[in-house]
Amino acid sequence: MKMQWSLIFGLIFALFIAFFAVINVDPVQVNFGFSIVSLPLILVILSCALIGGVIVGSYGIFRQYKQQRKIKSLTAELVKANEKIAELETANTADTMVESTIPGGTTTFN
Repeated sequence: MKMQWSLIFGLIFALFIAFFAVINVDPVQVNFGFSIVSLPLILVILSCALIGGVIVGSYGIFRQYKQQRKIKSLTAELVKANEKIAELETANTADTMVESTIPGGTTTFN
């Protein structure tokens, strides 16, 4: 359900940007620091929105990759810990069995 709401809000935002860009078609001067270019405002608005989307998308992909690596590391650590627990439980059970029986077949209650 969360994904559907994100999609709906994304579409509404895209429509808002498109409407805003369409009503602003006058040419503007853009200074890139090394050159001044005259472009229609619609191109400036859409290119800025596209660049922002690429930056946000790249950051999201990077965070997801980082989280997947951490999950993989923690899963491996959990497997090792479970193996160690099983090994210690087996050793503890074997030690308890050896200590509690006497060769005559009786058990101690100390």
